[in-house]
Amino acid sequence: MEEYLDQFHRMKDIFLEFRVTKCTQAKVYKQQKEIRRPRALMRERVATSQRRRMRDDDRDEEDELRIDMIHGESHFNFIKMHLLSHFCDHIRQFGNIPMYSTEIGELAHKTQIKEGWRQSNQNDAAHQIVHSYGRQHAIQMRVLNLQSLKNRCADLSANVLKHLDRTTSTVSPPVICTSILKGGGGDVSNIVDFGRIAGVSLEIIYSELIRYSRHNLPTDHGLPEDDATLRSLPIELLTPLEVPLLTFQEADVYEIHRARSTGTLHFRNQGSRNDWVWVQAGTEEMYGALRGRLPAKLVALLKIRDPRSEDTVPRAAGVQLLTPVNSGRLSDLHGLVTVQMREDTRGFTIVDIGTILGLAHLIPEEDRRWLVNSGIDLRTFNEVY
Repeated sequence: MEEYLDQFHRMKDIFLEFRVTKCTQAKVYKQQKEIRRPRALMRERVATSQRRRMRDDDRDEEDELRIDMIHGESHFNFIKMHLLSHFCDHIRQFGNIPMYSTEIGELAHKTQIKEGWRQSNQNDAAHQIVHSYGRQHAIQMRVLNLQSLKNRCADLSANVLKHLDRTTSTVSPPVICTSILKGGGGDVSNIVDFGRIAGVSLEIIYSELIRYSRHNLPTDHGLPEDDATLRSLPIELLTPLEVPLLTFQEADVYEIHRARSTGTLHFRNQGSRNDWVWVQAGTEEMYGALRGRLPAKLVALLKIRDPRSEDTVPRAAGVQLLTPVNSGRLSDLHGLVTVQMREDTRGFTIVDIGTILGLAHLIPEEDRRWLVNSGIDLRTFNEVY
């Protein structure tokens, strides 16, 4: 980032002509007009053979004066260019920039100021805007109170109940989005191929599939528990997982976290890619400040097809769960939670994709240890801590 900015500031003069304001352009036109009139009179007094050379010289001089005027009047000294020099340090210290977005304030300006202005008669508008917003807020609070009384079977008049039914019926229920597996992830037909690509032994895969089936699948749709039948089950390996997350302070607007896992295969002709994700591994009382969530490396995404129950296709993920250091308590040094690789033999775990809550951001600290970056976005800061 710093190198790009240094290079831009060294070469920015060539872009100054695109920063010309209307005021500067008017000055350039005025300057050219003042120069051209006396020079046109001078060219009429010379011979025809010299006029062409004089026009070329005048044109070159006009270009030089125009460039001098543009360079003197135009500049890149505005706040957005200055902020670019702070972005790198800002992200290193506080996480990604959108968590400090001004979108909420701008939205409030639209709903509270602009709509109030349109509803006023533009005469003493500030007074009307304040009163209009206050009345709307009071009515909304009153409706919520009445709705609460209705839910508790309070004695309300027929007119109030009719109004509440009409008010609530116009509000559409929130759309619930679920995680989606997409795309193929290699030439895999059975568990043997899956173990080869994931880099996991067949014994561990068998035990994890049996544990996953017992804890996540209905009894009548569980996977077979003998190794020979498990080995023959068709497996479909996938690469991306789309996890919808509610946008901050929204009830029906989602943003998509796209997690990828290629196992040991290369991603876009480079090294393998296995993203860090959050996994709901327990209740909120577990793992200290992590509140039941554990970061994990996404090793594989798979669909398991059991011919005995074709109507049910389990969608699972193979992950390497990390364990919190010091029971998940915040460090007095940096205020973050430290996690590390498990010391037990269960380094590979199969979980349901519904337990994957989104992408995680970890900072390498030392060998097999990471810091959980709680400042990567406002959602992580609120939910994890």
